Amino acid sequence: MSKAMARETRNAASVMRLQFHDCFVNGCDASLLLDDTPTMLGEKEALSNINSLRSYEVIDEVKSALERACPGVVSCADIIIIAARDAVALSGGPNWEVKLGRLDSLTASQEDSNNIMPSPRANVTALIDLFRRFNLSITDLVALSGSHSIGEGRCFSIVFRLYNQSGTGLPDPAIEPGFRERLDALCPPGGDGNVTGGLDLTPIVFDNRYFKDLVRGWGFLNSDQTLYSGGDGRTREVVWRFSQDEARFFKAFVEGMVRLGDLSSGRPGEVRRNCRVVNEQRLDEVLLEV
Repeated sequence: MSKAMARETRNAASVMRLQFHDCFVNGCDASLLLDDTPTMLGEKEALSNINSLRSYEVIDEVKSALERACPGVVSCADIIIIAARDAVALSGGPNWEVKLGRLDSLTASQEDSNNIMPSPRANVTALIDLFRRFNLSITDLVALSGSHSIGEGRCFSIVFRLYNQSGTGLPDPAIEPGFRERLDALCPPGGDGNVTGGLDLTPIVFDNRYFKDLVRGWGFLNSDQTLYSGGDGRTREVVWRFSQDEARFFKAFVEGMVRLGDLSSGRPGEVRRNCRVVNEQRLDEVLLEV
């Protein structure tokens, strides 16, 4: 992870996001990493992942090194969890011990990913409902949303907030006016949707700045600002507490990441040799080539 972050600091946030997008969809089983096959549509091009998730090659590099050192031992699913933890720690956030022993899935489901993963437009009610499905609390929701303490978001994800919130033809009133002017300049109407901006004011440092920004109306994504301005007093209170107490946020974040890492489908699995393909498929391809 240190090498990956030296190449590009943004790799830290990108790798950390992989845990969220993997674990919510049928548990932490590295199904996210499987490439499409003629008989399976994988999750990489699901609505919340296509043109958004990145840094898969970092996981490939880790897996290659591990396969040289101890082949067939460390699963891709465990690599995602460890790499996400290291990304946080190397960005100035907390460090913690992670549980190991996960198996890699034998399949993936683009449909499941589309049905489960939230949109950047999600409101607080939808987010609470999603987390409740996985026995994750409101504190977990707010703390884990703090993963956006590092990283960047695309203009594509916020233009509706700037120019047509809820079909009104008007900007989201929750955006502080001065901040909205900065976002308007970054993401003008008809501009490049792939231009990115920091998810908080310190996008390469894992801290509680994200929550301070939400209190000021400086949330980048609708799904972030709604935690403070969306009308739910419970999430608003937690955002306020974390904005005042970074240690409290770090503690809750670690607890949430451990619970997220415990999500499992209970389905059969394996330790893949290559994170992008199941072992049986890899063997079939080799036999066909021969």
